[in-house]
Amino acid sequence: MATGQERDLAGDEGSSSGDATDVVAGGGYPGACDTPARKLLYDMVSIPSPSGEEERAAERLVDFFEANGREAWIDAVGNVRAPADDAVLLTSHVDTVPGDIPVEVRPAPPEGELPDPSDVRVGEPGDPVLWGRGAVDATGPLVAMAVAAVKTGVSFAGVVREEVDSGGARALIEDRDAPEAVINGEPSGWRGITLGYRGLLEGTYVNTSESGHSSRPEPNAIQHAIDWWHGVEAAFTPEDPETAVFDQVTTKPISVDGGLSDDGLAVEATMDVQLRIPPSRPVDEVHELAEAELSTGSVQWGEPMPPVMESPRTDLARAFRVAIRSAGGDVRLLRKTGTSDMNLFAAAWDCPMVTYGPGNSDLDHAPDERLPLPDLDRAVRVLTDVCRERP
Repeated sequence: MATGQERDLAGDEGSSSGDATDVVAGGGYPGACDTPARKLLYDMVSIPSPSGEEERAAERLVDFFEANGREAWIDAVGNVRAPADDAVLLTSHVDTVPGDIPVEVRPAPPEGELPDPSDVRVGEPGDPVLWGRGAVDATGPLVAMAVAAVKTGVSFAGVVREEVDSGGARALIEDRDAPEAVINGEPSGWRGITLGYRGLLEGTYVNTSESGHSSRPEPNAIQHAIDWWHGVEAAFTPEDPETAVFDQVTTKPISVDGGLSDDGLAVEATMDVQLRIPPSRPVDEVHELAEAELSTGSVQWGEPMPPVMESPRTDLARAFRVAIRSAGGDVRLLRKTGTSDMNLFAAAWDCPMVTYGPGNSDLDHAPDERLPLPDLDRAVRVLTDVCRERP
């Protein structure tokens, strides 16, 4: 069992009216929001927190910890810090992508029906489902972790800017020592744990050529940019078309800009690109192969985010399997084709880690983002059991 302060949040399975942990910020709640976790989620989703505008949401988290007898503060970069027992660090991101989704609780529809305007089913028929930006990515996981941290006395950090540059996670790594284990918060479904993420290499191709009449056969800078990118795509096309996406290097142009320079004497081209890298491919190798396709122009590369693949046989992963089964779930071990702050934590800290949180990741950033409230309750139970299992 984790040492340190431990609180029993009354009402996790029912009404919490009158409980000291029932921290209200801004009025009443729908009837289904009848536990501390559900109320905190309703509050947090009701506070817009796109990257760079997380302060109000961070203050709400600090209020929650202080109301439960835990010291918490907002650090210089905007992270919420609530250090305690470092047997486990629970961490998720406070920011969301932009988008206004009216915050409401609706029952999941009967089997065979979907709520307008969604084509994704979540929740059992009649389950209360909370709609709102961030309910899945990743305010639901963030709230589950905050409640579990209060219940078990383990460390917590809510980080900022994950959706843009992971600035909060990078600052956290620089500011503290490695914990004994990390649980990173992203939607995996309450039955799933994510063990692997691909890495990310971002670059900007820049080229300039002399201007000339468009009838001339010589390629201009725009054509050179296109040729380079076609070469990169070909270099990473898998020989076996059945190769799983997680095991591929996938390539994606993000933006392209080109045309005559302001003085009319040159053609300029700029292309922003991303390469997603599986754990089986070294980042340096991918960088070198992309550079080898250059015939002219140059690429300015950003700091890479390395891939990560954690073992399913660590004590932490085992504790999750036990906790999920105890809560009635069939365990799912996941690998994701994107990235998360776990990529950075794994590169910096030599300790077991997984990513976990309630929510269907098909709804990440979606206009129909929503979370069944019973899934939030189950995730809190699983996280609490796992943290108490740590020595």
